[in-house]
Amino acid sequence: MTKRVFNFSAGPGVLPLDVLKEAQEDFLSYKGHGLNVMEMSHRSKVYDDIFNSAKEDLRKLLDINDNYEILFLQGGATLQFSMVALNLMTKNKKADYILTGGWSKKAVKEAKRVGAVNVAGTSEEANFNFIPKQEDLKLDPEADYVHFTSNNTLYGTAWKTEPEVGNVPLVCDTSSDMLSRKIDVNKYALIYAGAQKNMGPAGTALVIIRKDMLERSSDELHTYLNYQVHVNGKSMYNTPATYTVYMMGLVYKWLLNNGGLDAMYKKNVEKANLLYDAIDNSNGFYKGHAKVEDRSLMNVCFNLETPELEKEFVEGSIEKGMLNLKGHRSVGGIRASIYNAFPTEGVEALVEYMNEFKNKH
Repeated sequence: MTKRVFNFSAGPGVLPLDVLKEAQEDFLSYKGHGLNVMEMSHRSKVYDDIFNSAKEDLRKLLDINDNYEILFLQGGATLQFSMVALNLMTKNKKADYILTGGWSKKAVKEAKRVGAVNVAGTSEEANFNFIPKQEDLKLDPEADYVHFTSNNTLYGTAWKTEPEVGNVPLVCDTSSDMLSRKIDVNKYALIYAGAQKNMGPAGTALVIIRKDMLERSSDELHTYLNYQVHVNGKSMYNTPATYTVYMMGLVYKWLLNNGGLDAMYKKNVEKANLLYDAIDNSNGFYKGHAKVEDRSLMNVCFNLETPELEKEFVEGSIEKGMLNLKGHRSVGGIRASIYNAFPTEGVEALVEYMNEFKNKH
């Protein structure tokens, strides 16, 4: 097998090696059926089993009860910025958004096309280096819903628990930390996530929606933008991203076979601590972007003293087989995305390189 690099990409992100090997084994003939999953009719019995198995395994991972529908849609999380507002901002025509990064800013932009948006909390004045505290949130009890982004890939911050919103429906974009830890789905009215960061290849957005929220989906909506249409069609109103859902299903099985989300969370904490310890023990050579209490387990963002040093760091990392460590342009510096499937030895290799680079300078 060709030697694999350590891929620190924020998305599309690294996939489990076991999943890639299984997909490789079945690439020409899935389970002896004589064709690849990409070539199958999405209406076939074989694919129906693949699709339903993915849904059921996700229910097991997150303890999702029958009060929720699971959808596999196209358009990524970006389309959900619009769909959430179009379907849910229908009672009082207003919603609360908590602004913690670039993706939540984009969600606000689309929601404003539908109704009134109250920014209930923001960390933009500090270049999104912290999560607003509960006591600082200015929530409207008459809002149709409250929206937040659980993990912020650009800035390396994450919510440690959900905001308290009373009886207002809670909506979350979990694209970059979905399935990195156990969450209580029952706290949410709707959860959505693009697949390509922590669940599979690009091409599908997962939507978990509480059934009572479907009453808000107006018949006046364009057909494809209506959640009720997709529920009625069992995510097959149009041809789904068949191969992406197949790969997501393999990832779900991989998680179940490796101890579930509690075991994965423990591993994620250990990996992140290795990196954050290297930053904190560097005597200021490396400077973390996020406040310590709000650090992400998935995206570790840090800076060096000058842009020139950061450029040299990235160039040197590539020579050592570590790719995609360049930080987002809004933060600069370095960003190491260490999703579920990222191996511990890759984190150890980065820490070793960080120490070498520091000693050299």
